[in-house]
Amino acid sequence: MSRTRLSTYTAPPAEVARALDALRAQYEAPTAFPPEALAEAEAAATAWAQDGPARLLADGARDARALDLVTIDPPGSMDLDQAVLLERLPAQTDHASAPTRDAPGPAAAYRVHYAIASLATFVTPGGALDVELRRRGETIYAPDAATPLHPEVLSHGAASLLEDVDRPACLWTIDLDARGEVLSARVERAIVRSRARLTYDQVQAAIDEVGSLPPSAPADLPGLLAEIGRLRLEREAARGGISMTTPEQVIEVAGTAGTREAAGTAGPDGPDTSDGSSAPAGYRLAYRVPVPAEQYNAQISLLTGMCAARIMVECGVGILRTLPPARPEDYARLRRVAAALGIDWPAARPYPELVRGLDHAVPAHAAFMDQAMSLFRGSGYLAFGAGGVGIPADDEASDAEEAVHSAIAARYAHVTAPLRRLVDRYGEEICIAACAGRSVPEWVLQALPDLPGIMEQTGKRARAIGRGALTALEALVLRGHEGEVFDGVITSEREGRGELVLAEPAVVTEIRGGSGKSDGRLPVGERVRVRLLTADPATGIRFQLLPAS
Repeated sequence: MSRTRLSTYTAPPAEVARALDALRAQYEAPTAFPPEALAEAEAAATAWAQDGPARLLADGARDARALDLVTIDPPGSMDLDQAVLLERLPAQTDHASAPTRDAPGPAAAYRVHYAIASLATFVTPGGALDVELRRRGETIYAPDAATPLHPEVLSHGAASLLEDVDRPACLWTIDLDARGEVLSARVERAIVRSRARLTYDQVQAAIDEVGSLPPSAPADLPGLLAEIGRLRLEREAARGGISMTTPEQVIEVAGTAGTREAAGTAGPDGPDTSDGSSAPAGYRLAYRVPVPAEQYNAQISLLTGMCAARIMVECGVGILRTLPPARPEDYARLRRVAAALGIDWPAARPYPELVRGLDHAVPAHAAFMDQAMSLFRGSGYLAFGAGGVGIPADDEASDAEEAVHSAIAARYAHVTAPLRRLVDRYGEEICIAACAGRSVPEWVLQALPDLPGIMEQTGKRARAIGRGALTALEALVLRGHEGEVFDGVITSEREGRGELVLAEPAVVTEIRGGSGKSDGRLPVGERVRVRLLTADPATGIRFQLLPAS
């Protein structure tokens, strides 16, 4: 969980706002929605409120409002993409779930219902809103406000899977066997109604039996989420995939003017304060480690993305999220890092197994995990079945090719966050058409060839603003503390420059050699003491490494 105690290292909101406004201007982040796009969104929301459910049912959608779905998100979230219901099935052989028609397969032990916001219900292909969404690509998160992909009348309103209201959804039904392997998966348009709006901490407290969920939420949800989540993590390990739960650097709201402390995390998993309902008293930096409930919930999302990828490949049209495998020289470099840090890595031990056994609280382990993240670079999208791109080969030999996401060790597609990411709307529509035995909509086929480029360009912009926000906050929280001594860990070194991670405040910055070990090298993976020399948003941060006592 995030640290929530008060800190003396707090950046004043006015200076943060100036720095972030400059970043948004530098990278040409979208501002207000064009009037015609906003008008389309408002008209679509109004139409849904008037008779949307009736029209959707008349078009053949499933009425799934009886399902006890719930959302699980950070506190304050309004753009709710997913709602989940987990069931334990009776212990019997389910021939309908068998992988082939010729012989019965293993029994289905679990059923996952996963409702994803249906943005195609609200966006007219080729309309003004559709054009604007392609320009934005994804939501850009900053500590003061988000630059949303969709107008708030949709993302916080008619399209969001809010509690106790009827909403259109792409409803996935996925059956798993007792080991957590997929037996069957399908998706269909449906009308759903979320029973409760839960937070990760609420669910984790219920898993730990130190708290309880609201009466409207299924009582068995926490236990089943943990059970299925652990099974899926086991399947991930068996595939050779890896999910790292390393601490992440986050920006927190330090408090709100005239109110009590509000320690929410700003960013894609934090509360959205873009409505201006309360002014922050300042911002601070912290390290955050996801609670297990988040990891289990992420496995449900990964499961759905893997099922979507399989459906797309089988129907011959789709768009995959890809990550090339690490090169042999990358693994060789990482083995040298392990040796330098005193981490035992036997030749026969697979890399994913090694990482799962590390503890981020140990400085040497944290340094290695930081370096291990460098293996996961070069992610992108592969569109196929349109624009002349062929279908990826569906066999074991293709696992090392560009169609696979190497960190997941499987084919994977983005389909579970359409409120915040453009590509997901197209993936959902492909899968719905395939499961219904219909042709993929023409507007999807026309858009597919351009989607990888759109997502690459808009993703770079969002990442640049996110990184820039952290860099600006680091300088602002440290300004005024020049001359003070801090504790930290050096996690890497290259050509005399290292990465320094401070314990408090949560700053990750560069440090240069010169006062390290006797041979001049920086003491990578060791605790160090450093003195702050300068801290300025314009010129950066400089630290001096102090000799070991």
